[in-house]
Amino acid sequence: MAEQKKTNEALNVEDALTQSEAFLIKNKKAIIGAVLAIVIIVAGVVMYKNLYAQPREEKAQAALFKGQEYFEADKYEQALNGDSIGYKGFLKVAEEYSGTDAANLAKAYAGLCYAHLGKYEEALKALDSFSGNDQLVAPAMKGAMGNCYAQLGQLDKAVSLLLQAAEEANSNAISPIYLQQAGEILVKQGKYDDAINAYTTIKEKYFRSYQSMNIDKYIEQAKFMKK
Repeated sequence: MAEQKKTNEALNVEDALTQSEAFLIKNKKAIIGAVLAIVIIVAGVVMYKNLYAQPREEKAQAALFKGQEYFEADKYEQALNGDSIGYKGFLKVAEEYSGTDAANLAKAYAGLCYAHLGKYEEALKALDSFSGNDQLVAPAMKGAMGNCYAQLGQLDKAVSLLLQAAEEANSNAISPIYLQQAGEILVKQGKYDDAINAYTTIKEKYFRSYQSMNIDKYIEQAKFMKK
């Protein structure tokens, strides 16, 4: 009986192997094709990254460098539109190297250049096209947009973006700047309680910041004007 059981088990295993072999033989082309497809996809991704994406990113970064120099020297027109000696400008970098990190950063720089040149509508479009979630850069773009809206007289939008920028950055370096700007706009709008709240946030949360040194004066002014 035991011998018969062993024989049956052996037959079952053999039968299973035979079925597996039959399946492999029957579907050989499809299986090989699927494996090849995976290999090709993986190889394609690696080649794209190493032979196309990475060199393109490096070229974009190189193209961006001269514009950054112009920007830091307050030469916003040249930074934005290029010069006559080979540099193409932030706008061209953003267009020609679309999809790269450098092109995305070029959009941010372009927006800031437009803002410095007093072209606030163009600045808003460029800044809004920037995408990122960096804890400082992304809020800084919102803060810049808030200032552009303030220049255009759209004060509610300005305050909203400045307060968002301050909250998202959560930084002693830039959050107090946006809070103070928002507070000053709110005072102009006669929204004294909201202004006091913005100023108080600087006093209590960002007490190590430069803005906190004189914030009591702003709080008292808002309270006085509220009366």
